[in-house]
Amino acid sequence: MRRFLFSRNADNIDGVRYGGVNAVFCASPGESGLTMNRRELGLGVAAATMSLAGQAAAQSAAGARDAAAIAFYDGFNDQLARLPSTIQGDVRAFYEMNGWRPVWTQDRLRALNDAAGRAERHGLSQGDFFDFVGLAADPASSEIRTTAAALGYARVLAEGRVRPETVEDLWEMQKNRVDLPGGLSDALGRSRLVEWFEALPPTDIGYSNLSAGYIRYRRLIREGGWPAFRPGATIEPGASDARMPALIARLAAEGDLAAADAPRLTAEGLVYGSELQAAVRSFQTRHGLAADARIGTGTQRSLSASAEDRARQIALNLERRRWLKREVEPERIEVNTAAAIMVYWKDGKPVHSNRVVVGTPANQTPSLEKPFASVVANPPWYVPAGIARNEILPRGPGYLASQNMYISNGQVIQRAGPQAALGYVKFELRDSYAIFLHDTPSKAAFNNAYRHRSHGCVRVQGAIDFARLLLSPDPTLLGRFDTALDAKTTTRIQTGREIGVRLLYWTAFVDGQGRVAFREDVYSRDEKLARALGIAVSLPRPVDDGRTDRNDVGP
Repeated sequence: MRRFLFSRNADNIDGVRYGGVNAVFCASPGESGLTMNRRELGLGVAAATMSLAGQAAAQSAAGARDAAAIAFYDGFNDQLARLPSTIQGDVRAFYEMNGWRPVWTQDRLRALNDAAGRAERHGLSQGDFFDFVGLAADPASSEIRTTAAALGYARVLAEGRVRPETVEDLWEMQKNRVDLPGGLSDALGRSRLVEWFEALPPTDIGYSNLSAGYIRYRRLIREGGWPAFRPGATIEPGASDARMPALIARLAAEGDLAAADAPRLTAEGLVYGSELQAAVRSFQTRHGLAADARIGTGTQRSLSASAEDRARQIALNLERRRWLKREVEPERIEVNTAAAIMVYWKDGKPVHSNRVVVGTPANQTPSLEKPFASVVANPPWYVPAGIARNEILPRGPGYLASQNMYISNGQVIQRAGPQAALGYVKFELRDSYAIFLHDTPSKAAFNNAYRHRSHGCVRVQGAIDFARLLLSPDPTLLGRFDTALDAKTTTRIQTGREIGVRLLYWTAFVDGQGRVAFREDVYSRDEKLARALGIAVSLPRPVDDGRTDRNDVGP
């Protein structure tokens, strides 16, 4: 099996390995037994080497330094200089907290090995960070390199491996930040090393469920994955097709078809019958495709993805989630721009969901986290200069008049009204690069599976009802909004409380039925992140399933 390696020298990778080989994204299944035996052997030798120094330090008189501790202290700066510069500050801070003494006893090494053995849950490999064989081969540096490895692994769990700004054109969200030297020191002192490592990655249900999904797909890979589905002509319901056996195996592998039904359906021949149609609809829904049971281009592209590629796609999304601050507001609006879905959270629970229309690949909706400020009823549209110059002004005065637009001081403005690009309501965000949520007169686009059609703003299905939901806690504010709608007057209404808005890009997530759902990499951000991590991934390309409205020039 091919091994896909991280680049050791990539400038945008924060965590690196400190034991000898390039970091491997996923260990090859056939190597697991041999690798574990070597690690166990190395762990025993390294533990025997390092624990002598650690135990001797613990037995020394107060304020005095034994020979091992003195030797470690005297050689500290030379050993530190051999580590990557990105980790040196943390290592120095850690040993300053611990009196410049060795810390790794045999029991602590055993706990560290236990923590490292859980790396696969996070889409990582133990071998990316720890090489106990290499540590045993160089006892003189084993102490400090073990600390560097532990802190490097902790950094990836706590904050991710790649700096998000290097793989997205605009990424402004609250990052997770952790005092790793202090946390590691405290965990060792309280003999809670494994628990500390387990608390570093996100612990919310979204991450936990996706982590479980990753383990499941890795198991599928070890069991051989699923047979390749060969793209070809569209398969219509009721038709016969030689690809039915491969389709049945594919659907059964991921659970869209009950595994117990697969042998019977395979034996029934090549007809695409009703049971298989129901399973295909399940598959289509899980992949954000039109659930019509027709196996056309988009469905066939998704069917053609391998188990290995899907596992890597999950791992990329686990990495994205590690970037984010763990504490979130109990009331917030989250938009998944990959899936074009919005979820409203109240008191820490999802209470409302809408389809949305987001930016095209050429006008991507960025990853932002901004507070929601106010609702504007009957908003006019101040057309951005680029849209005006490229899409509106070239059509001449007649077009402007037909769209209820005028020019004031060089600015194209569209008056509020039923056909205005912002519809009847606008949701304003603070300091959001002119990105906001709004209503739209172009309602038909919400019925499409592919909803990446705007200039970057987020168009909300059922926007008026959603505005009422947000304002409903205060009857006075809700009354002002309804009065403004009836009077057709432009009115800004403050919400009276701060509601966070997060624009996220999840191409793999767990849906309401507990299934791993996938979306096409419309903005090519999976591809860019995978390249930064030095791995190979081949994901389905999106298919635009709707007509383009030439008159839809809205934001």
